Amino acid sequence: MSAQAQALRDEEDVEQEVEEDTTGPINIVKLEEFGISMADIKKLAENGFHTVESVAFTPKKNLITIKGISEAKADKILAEASKLVPMGFTTATEFHHRRSDLITITTGSKELDKLLGGGIETGAITELFGEFRTGKTQICHTLAVTCQLPVQMGGGEGKCLYVDTEGTFRPERLLAVAERYGMNGEEVLDNVAYARAYNSDHQTQLLTQAAALMAEQRFALLIVDSAMSMYRTDYAGRGELSARQMHLARFLRILLRLADEFGIAVVVTNQVVAQVDGQAALFNPDPKKPIGGNIMAHASTTRLYLRKGRGETRICKVYDSPCLPESEAVFAINADGIGDPKE
Repeated sequence: MSAQAQALRDEEDVEQEVEEDTTGPINIVKLEEFGISMADIKKLAENGFHTVESVAFTPKKNLITIKGISEAKADKILAEASKLVPMGFTTATEFHHRRSDLITITTGSKELDKLLGGGIETGAITELFGEFRTGKTQICHTLAVTCQLPVQMGGGEGKCLYVDTEGTFRPERLLAVAERYGMNGEEVLDNVAYARAYNSDHQTQLLTQAAALMAEQRFALLIVDSAMSMYRTDYAGRGELSARQMHLARFLRILLRLADEFGIAVVVTNQVVAQVDGQAALFNPDPKKPIGGNIMAHASTTRLYLRKGRGETRICKVYDSPCLPESEAVFAINADGIGDPKE
């Protein structure tokens, strides 16, 4: 065999190896094979970069801020990362084929799943907003269990990360939902990684820890309940509005990166504010809007508006979505989680 033919075969083997490894996120250690020193890889990992995808999706200016990473090193790291991660154009056919294999996580209510086209979409951010007592946290608790179910049962066969900013997480609710699905309660609780966020900076730091956990184990869902409550208190008045929105944009960008990188479903809850701006309030029968402004609106893939119904029933409306029609579904909050209303 000629040297040229041998070289071509070796190249094909490397490509095949890379293809085989890219079923999930590629560990950052893989860069060592492509000429990046272990010391630099360690620096990247210490700064929250645990996968090759996380490096490839990051602007160069962010890498240069890491101590010990020069501009030349950043260029080399990004060049090698982009070889491993496909970031170019693809055909709509191929993208459509990928989306047909998309996993959705059941909410526990058949009506709500039907409205959402199967359930909560993975690889995207779903925002639930509404007043207090509309079922936002209850949906989160149910999803924390259903994401652990097998795919054929509407689950994601992965663990759950739960970031709680309001102190409303209750493990006993998870046990009730687990019992409904015939799951082992202890195992269900072990598969939920919980963290309480105490301020907006801490909330963002927790996402760095989340990325480290996701690089080691299979997670299917990340919940932030609620995304905006810390921003409402950490930043006050119009004077700090610009700083708040920039901080929020960075937080939401990290969430989107995690959804892209690990293919997880991201669910964030949001609060509402009453619209009291003159004429608009007069002609609007329901003068409430989600907080966070346009930055929050653009970052969320699907926005769901929850409101109270009769008794234990709640109404969910598709407020914004790239593919779902604007319609409503009625669901109920039962002792064993979210379900369909009893006739």
